[in-house]
Amino acid sequence: MSVDTPILNTGGAATPDAELVKNTSTKDFMRDVIDASREVPVLVDFWAPWCGPCRQLTPILEKAVRAVKGAVRLVKLNIDDHPEIPGQMGVQSIPAVFAFQDGRPVDGFMGALPESRVAAFIARLIGDTVADAAADIEAAEAALASGDLNSAAQLFGEVLQQDRENVQAIAGLAKCYIKTGDLARAEQTLALVPPVKAEAAPVASARAALELARKAGETGDVDSLRAKLAAEPKDAQTRFDLALALNAKGDRAGALDELLALVAKNRSWNDDAARKQLVQLFDAWGPADPATVAGRQKLSSLLFA
Repeated sequence: MSVDTPILNTGGAATPDAELVKNTSTKDFMRDVIDASREVPVLVDFWAPWCGPCRQLTPILEKAVRAVKGAVRLVKLNIDDHPEIPGQMGVQSIPAVFAFQDGRPVDGFMGALPESRVAAFIARLIGDTVADAAADIEAAEAALASGDLNSAAQLFGEVLQQDRENVQAIAGLAKCYIKTGDLARAEQTLALVPPVKAEAAPVASARAALELARKAGETGDVDSLRAKLAAEPKDAQTRFDLALALNAKGDRAGALDELLALVAKNRSWNDDAARKQLVQLFDAWGPADPATVAGRQKLSSLLFA
């Protein structure tokens, strides 16, 4: 989609302004975001009073949300007053915007984007003229998740033939190369991302996956790491390496277990390396992945217990 694609005017009954744009708290997050997103998409703006880019982005978000007349809502959360939710979601820098739909996060971005890019983000979220491309992307991602790399790569390629700047297709194709072990081609593919879209969520996810693949190549195989850890159960580095090796094999639950065990036993080890690695895993898997959701919940329970 072009970054200057106009926001749709969906028409329909007007929604009170107080419902279109509101502040929320930890206590009200379930009602204002999770429950509300089952009716219409909800954008969550994580911000803080001291954040200059937040002051630039928030008025743009408010204007864009009001322009679509109830097709999407905006909920703002001050992370200084309410740190629990951003902590659970692995938010490390602001402004950060997450889009929720049907009770779960489905997309997002970081940084103060210009008005045209916010408009395009919302247009994609609520549906627009690129519905066919969106269907192809959905099918390609399903093929990628199932391990059908040839079909996934073909579908991503077809989308790119129509839209060379489609970041979902670029990121998806890069992940296909990562899955085959061709990290050089993956990096070349990600280099196709236009600079103005470099911070898009799919691109961040693919870059995180590429970095994880590089790390996994240096850790050793799962069996040898398990044997080494059995002999030295307190060896934090071996447990850390095992988590990376497990993730490379597709065992996300196993990777989570090892890293969460490190956080529980010695959070400060290697400058908080286990928690940071968990956040990178969440970035690579994407906010809506069940492993990400479960991992963030478990990590939050450890950090805020």
